[in-house]
Amino acid sequence: MSKILRSRWTKVLLFVVCLIPAAKLGWRMYSSLIPLPVEVVTHTTGDWTIWFLGITLSITPLRGLLNQPLLVRFRRLFGLFAFFYGCLHFSVWIWLDHDFDWKLMWEDILKRRFITLGMLGLLLMVPLALTSTAWAVRKLGFKRWQLLHRLIYFTATAAVIHYYWLVKSDVRLPLLYGAIFVILMIYRAVAWWRKRPTRVFVEARP
Repeated sequence: MSKILRSRWTKVLLFVVCLIPAAKLGWRMYSSLIPLPVEVVTHTTGDWTIWFLGITLSITPLRGLLNQPLLVRFRRLFGLFAFFYGCLHFSVWIWLDHDFDWKLMWEDILKRRFITLGMLGLLLMVPLALTSTAWAVRKLGFKRWQLLHRLIYFTATAAVIHYYWLVKSDVRLPLLYGAIFVILMIYRAVAWWRKRPTRVFVEARP
């Protein structure tokens, strides 16, 4: 298992697999006699954004549960693909939904709270993507870099609430996503609690 995780080709294979949803959607848009509804394209890219956020957040729990520390090698890859699909989701909204009407888009951001929150979630991913390199870790220092990358928790929360407010009626899927994220956060909280230093009090003797 460790040999597979250490292999460069494993990362290449995962990269190709992560591109499959985008390639499949692009092929459907290109080959369909009837153009795909904007809602289908928007929801598909949004779903994959949330999925990759969830996969990224699950790396740390899986690393501990499976005793495979090398899994951390793929966390950056999944995080960047979350940003990639988030940008696709945003591009569909700009292009297919609003046809680059910047005034209408700005009004939508201000008036429709699910769009406001979705925009916030995407903006929070920008510094994460920009500082995803080893150079950024060295430049910021690991502790500051780690603190900055906790923004992913707020990004995931914003994404789930954005989806919940969007669907309005059938909220089963956003609630499922929310439950998964809550479980991942509980695992992190328990792991942090167990690792915190224990204070030892020694009774002073005269």
